[in-house]
Amino acid sequence: MAVPSPVSAEPCTEDWLYLDQDVLQASRNRQACITCHLCRHHAGASYIPLLTCQLHRGLIAHGAHLTSRCHAWTDDQARQRGWAPEGA
Repeated sequence: MAVPSPVSAEPCTEDWLYLDQDVLQASRNRQACITCHLCRHHAGASYIPLLTCQLHRGLIAHGAHLTSRCHAWTDDQARQRGWAPEGA
């Protein structure tokens, strides 16, 4: 008898589509996807990392996270309030 897999709160990001140029804009400063608090890394098939945008529910092409951002870019919470603000 097969054991059912546990239900995960994480969305199945492997089924998401890649974000295109209509969403991502070129950025030449630190306002890039990698510094946005909505950008996440997930382990895909064979543990290949997938970069995702939680707001747009889409995948970010490898390398685009360094040179692109969307209109909703927001600063990382740690940078805004300092490291571990809950400890203060």
